[in-house]
Amino acid sequence: MTDLASSRLPPKGQVLPSWDPLLRLAHWGIAGVVLANYAFTKEGGSVHIALGWAGMALLLLRLIWGFVGPREARFASFPPNPMAALRHLGGLLRGKAPQYPSHNPAGALMAYALWACLAVLMLTGLGMSGLSPFAQADLEAAVAEGDWSVLVEEDGDAEGESPYADVLEEVHEVAANLILILAFLHVAGVAVESRALRRNLLAPMLITRRGRKG
Repeated sequence: MTDLASSRLPPKGQVLPSWDPLLRLAHWGIAGVVLANYAFTKEGGSVHIALGWAGMALLLLRLIWGFVGPREARFASFPPNPMAALRHLGGLLRGKAPQYPSHNPAGALMAYALWACLAVLMLTGLGMSGLSPFAQADLEAAVAEGDWSVLVEEDGDAEGESPYADVLEEVHEVAANLILILAFLHVAGVAVESRALRRNLLAPMLITRRGRKG
C-alpha cells in the first residue's frame, strides 16, 4: 500500500501546483458548460441559454478569484509573458523546464486566451438571445401548446432588432470554434508536459495535494 501511494507522488524535487476547490469548481464547471452547449443542447434553446448564464457566472467567479484567492490562483502569480512562454516551450523540447507554483508561462497565456474567448462567446450568445432562460422556456412551452402567436409577436419586433445581430452571430461562431481549438491545445500541452517531464499536471486539478519537496 505504501509503495502504491508513493508511486502517485511527483518525483523527488518536483513541486506541483495546489489548486483550491473553488478554482477547480470554476475550471471543470466552465469545461462542462462548453462541452454541453457544443454537443448536447439545442442552439438558442432555454437549456443552452441557461448554461450560458451559468458559464458567465463561473467565469466571473474565476476572474474575481484571480484577485482575492490563494496565491496560486492570483493573476499576479502568472502574468502573461510571451517571451517567457517561448522559453518554457524551448526548455520543454529539451526535456528541461523550470517548475512553477502556479501556471507555467505557456499555460498562463493559454488561460488568458481561453478566458478572453469565453467572455466573447458568452457575451455574444447572451446578446443574440436577448432573453433569460426562463423567458425562452415560456416561449418554447407556448409553441409546444400550439400558441404560435408568440412567434408572430417576436417577428413583429424584428424591426427593433439590433443591426449588429449578424455580426454577433458571426463573432459567436468564430469564438466557439476557437475555444475548441484552444481546448485541444490545452489538453495536448498538459499531456505532453506531464509525459516529457514526469509531472502529473492533471492530478492537482482533481484533488488538493501539494507535491513532495525534495
